[in-house]
Amino acid sequence: MPTTDHKQQTPPSEGIRLQKYLADAGLCSRREAERRIEKGRVRINGKTVREMGLRVKPGDLVEMDGKKAEANDPFIYVMLHKPAEVVTSCRHRGERVVTDLVDLPFRIFPVGRLDKDSTGLVLLTNDGPLHHRLSHPSFDHEKEYLVETAPALDAKALKQMAEGIVIEGRKTRPAKVFPQNRNAFRIVLLEGRNRQIRKMVAACGAEVLRLHRIRMAVLNLGSLPSGEWRHLTPEEVAKLKTLNKM
Repeated sequence: MPTTDHKQQTPPSEGIRLQKYLADAGLCSRREAERRIEKGRVRINGKTVREMGLRVKPGDLVEMDGKKAEANDPFIYVMLHKPAEVVTSCRHRGERVVTDLVDLPFRIFPVGRLDKDSTGLVLLTNDGPLHHRLSHPSFDHEKEYLVETAPALDAKALKQMAEGIVIEGRKTRPAKVFPQNRNAFRIVLLEGRNRQIRKMVAACGAEVLRLHRIRMAVLNLGSLPSGEWRHLTPEEVAKLKTLNKM
């Protein structure tokens, strides 16, 4: 089971092993990199190194035989439990954004959007192809939300939401809707129009009190605390990459 405490993991912020860094830079294989390190042909920040366990950190200058080595950033996959009042963006003037909550030295991007007032699961990654497949509406990936309203919506209204409601001149796609209690329901969407659930609820004569995303495709938020993040497990990444036969 994945841990929810990112401090207990071995995050990429601790750097990349030197021999892997050299191999990722395309200069040689890992085994050859080890031989060259032993022979003193590698320098970090101007200092010759011969230790295999060293890690290259962001900002380090790595050279082999006097040639600068630049490795590509590793792919990063992060699940965040977004609190309210945080914007799902990399930059938004005067606002706190989701990337402010993730302490990593690599540039990562949120997949899709979650309203500032909404909470729950946000996926961030620097894997461009995966980002495209999960955010583009043509790929039909499910997103599941827990919604609380005032006043409560009756069975007729929930059926309307499931069948589709016209908002801003266009009918929403059919959805799966499951009553939870008197004023709450779960809804599973295959699309993500701007503030869609709030507008659907408003069209039924109610107001959203809480909107909380609990699932994206094969990823479940689970018990990850609000404001916390964790790396996806290799199994979760593998499942994501099987979507739409990546």
